[in-house]
Amino acid sequence: MQNPHQRYIDEKEVARITGRGLQTLRNDRHRGRGLPYIKRGRSVRYSLEDVIRFMESRKIATEPI
Repeated sequence: MQNPHQRYIDEKEVARITGRGLQTLRNDRHRGRGLPYIKRGRSVRYSLEDVIRFMESRKIATEPI
């Protein structure tokens, strides 16, 4: 069961957080890839938790200087 306090954000906020273009997010949805999303009518929302998980999965560890 999902957390009832789960926060959802729109595609513009996802683009701002991830640095991915709005059109890239739209293309990914159309092609069935990229971040999971929820669509209700014409409204598209992404779980903030999923967006953070996406960003963390792309973290590159480096050695300290």
